[in-house]
Order: sequence, then C-alpha cells, then structure tokens
Amino acid sequence: AADKIRLIPQDFFAELCEQIIQHLNHKIPGINTAELCKRIQTSGVDINIGDLAKIANTLSFLFSTAARNNLSTEELVTTLGSGVSTLPKHAVQVIRHLWNEQGKAIAASEDARDVAAVGQFVDLKWKLGVAMSSDTCRSLKYPYVTVTLTVADPSGQITDKSFEMTIPQFKNFFRQFKEMASVLETV
Repeated sequence: AADKIRLIPQDFFAELCEQIIQHLNHKIPGINTAELCKRIQTSGVDINIGDLAKIANTLSFLFSTAARNNLSTEELVTTLGSGVSTLPKHAVQVIRHLWNEQGKAIAASEDARDVAAVGQFVDLKWKLGVAMSSDTCRSLKYPYVTVTLTVADPSGQITDKSFEMTIPQFKNFFRQFKEMASVLETV
C-alpha cells in the first residue's frame, strides 16, 4: 500500500484520511472510493479503484487500531516510521495532523463502532420498466421494478446493489417497508 500511497497527491490523501476518520466517528456512512478515484485519475495519477479501496481499508485499520490501543500522535508516527515499507513524508504529515486533531474522538466512539459491524444503508432508488420483447419471445409486455440499494460495508466502502422484481414481488416489498415504518413509529 505504501507504494500506491506515494502516487496520491497530498490533498487527495488528506481528503481520503478525513473521510475515513469521519466514517469511524459515524459522521458519514462510508467512503465513496469510486468518486475519489475518478477525481484522482482526472488529476493525472494512474491508480485504480481496487488499489484505492485497499489503501482506504489499510488506513481504516490503522486508525481504528490506534484508537483501540489509545496511541498518542507521537506513538502512532513512531509506529508508522518503524514499518517494513515506510510511508512517504507527506502521508505521515497528514496522518500526524488528523490524528492530533481527531484521534481522541475515534477512541471515544469505540463502543458504537462495534455495534455497526454489518454495514449501513445509505440510499434506495427504484424505477419502473416494461420488457417489450426478447429474442425468444415476441411480445412480453410485463412490467418490472428495478431497485438499487446504496450501502456502506463495515469498512466504509460505498457500493450499489441492484435487483429486479415483478410487480407482485414489489408490492410485497412495499408492504414490508410499511410494516417496518409502523413498528418504528411505535418505538
């Protein structure tokens, strides 16, 4: 990961670290690595989304481990400097600054982080469509609903999950959501 971090300009690296810390503090549901990767690539850096996701996971692990062990800023920086593949100077400076400013808040939210180990719902989008025909059937004319769920996994990576349902399946899905809403109103 250290080799790939060298490629990322300091401002983008700082933004990534800031998003990770906000995610660990439960201020945002996740890190949108796809959007950040596009912006980094537009700036002329050759990095793919898989590498950026690995860096985000590594940094998330670094910050959460440091919080669990209650490391001071100097202890964290010393630990980073003693690694096999040392981080570039600009990355250590960003980590030092952010940990100094916001590290204690991550340690304080340790209990809440343990509860949120299954991921988090971010958004739901749907659209209605009609299949008119196919290679094997001339006249389908069956309506369907495409649902796209945006979720943040426990590491903070935001992904979209899409699926299609028939109208009866969608009606059942909708009924279940109404039941959940009515139960939540009584709480």
